[in-house]
Amino acid sequence: MQKYIEKILRAKVYDVAEETPLDFAPTLSERVNNRVYLKREDLQPVFSFKLRGAYNKIASLTAEQTAAGVIAASAGNHAQGVALAAKKLGIKALIVMPKTTPEIKVKSVKARGAKIVLHGDSYDEAYSHAMELVAEKGMTFIHPYDDPEVIAGQGTVAMEILRQHNGDIHAIFVPVGGGGLVAGIAAYVKFVRPEIKIIAVEPDDADCLNQALKADQRVILEQVGLFADGVAVKQIGAEPFRIARQYVDQVITVSTDEICSAIKDIFDDTRSVAEPAGALSVAGLKKYVEQQGLHQQTLIAIDSGANINFDRLRYVAERTQVGEHREILLAVAIPEVPGSFLKFCKMLGKRSITEFNYRYFDSQMAQVFVGISSSGVENDRQQLIEHLVEEGFPVTDMTANELAKDHIRYMVGGHAPFELKEQVYSLQFPERPGALLKFLMSLGSQWNISLFHYRNHGAAFGKVLIGLQIPEAKCQAFEHGLNALGLVYRRETENPAYRLFAGGVND
Repeated sequence: MQKYIEKILRAKVYDVAEETPLDFAPTLSERVNNRVYLKREDLQPVFSFKLRGAYNKIASLTAEQTAAGVIAASAGNHAQGVALAAKKLGIKALIVMPKTTPEIKVKSVKARGAKIVLHGDSYDEAYSHAMELVAEKGMTFIHPYDDPEVIAGQGTVAMEILRQHNGDIHAIFVPVGGGGLVAGIAAYVKFVRPEIKIIAVEPDDADCLNQALKADQRVILEQVGLFADGVAVKQIGAEPFRIARQYVDQVITVSTDEICSAIKDIFDDTRSVAEPAGALSVAGLKKYVEQQGLHQQTLIAIDSGANINFDRLRYVAERTQVGEHREILLAVAIPEVPGSFLKFCKMLGKRSITEFNYRYFDSQMAQVFVGISSSGVENDRQQLIEHLVEEGFPVTDMTANELAKDHIRYMVGGHAPFELKEQVYSLQFPERPGALLKFLMSLGSQWNISLFHYRNHGAAFGKVLIGLQIPEAKCQAFEHGLNALGLVYRRETENPAYRLFAGGVND
């Protein structure tokens, strides 16, 4: 740890990076009954902390290395950090980016003087190609997190925090992807102020550090969620893991809905819009407070970045209400008799109905998909469900059902009129021109498509719900084909959201 303290104190990040403010968040503080501060790394010149580590690494290169230039693989913030750092130092830079990278990020990197190569549909493919170019061109690879100089650059965030707030601090919440930021912060804080807790925060569908700590060794996640794309990493870095397993006190995982709610929390206090990875630590802070019953403590969250595509805000807004526990999504069975809907609405009292989807299907019972406003208080949802059931309205809770939130609530047409014997899958494919056509062509003509729903969420990957008339015995072969295409998928045939609102009769 002594080595890292020296490196952090000598880091040259301030040639290009800013000392960002530590802002008090009054609205969030009042809500969670603690003193919350935001470390505003979204205010860096590239709107992310990544500039610190990239510059510190490049500034440490020898004259021979700088003459050959630098290369990096990244879909976003690290790419911009490397590009700006190299421009500042007068070094040529080559960035390998996946073809799925949004145009706004490609243009941002080009504007900072770097040459760009688009390759592959994922970071892993871009990284492999970058390694080939390293061997071919003799350039120096700038790793986004698994490098001591990069870790030391990120550690300057902690140095600033402890200088800006010298009073009591209960915990610092740090977003984790590959682990460079949490490693740098943990190394510095635990040396200077060991009583301060370091809480790592990860998405629950991309928790590479959490899984590594459980296994006591680095693991490779089979799949990672892509909503918080800035931390969508399958394996924690080797050096970050070595540090984290010694100095990180706890890992908290959060859902997509909780991240969306945290984006709104940051906006309410700062009028700035964080990217999903940037709001991760605030989501973890809120969950930690709830779990620990914490009051009147000083808590610091790293707002790590603000590189979000504008068209993703629609999706964030939709999911925020659930993340704040202010919307309940239910499938409710209502008798098909006059007055049933009126009785149902009267039972809701003064609650607002945020969504109501219904299509006549059965002469005896109607299945209604309904969104209902909630007070946000503990047990409110459970109390409502119990009340509805007691009054003769069977309920299936859809609030945490991803299929319901991503697809079913937007679909029209209701059930198929007869038994289809279909198998249903939710899947993701790279969101770029021709991607949907390529996917459909890969299916060939051997399977009949019986259901299809796609909705653009403003992300790098499109989400599709597809039903195909495949015999059960052929599912394994079909899934083998999806694996060969490298698609992230989940079989949804037994998902209650599908069964209640989209399945065929008697399926």
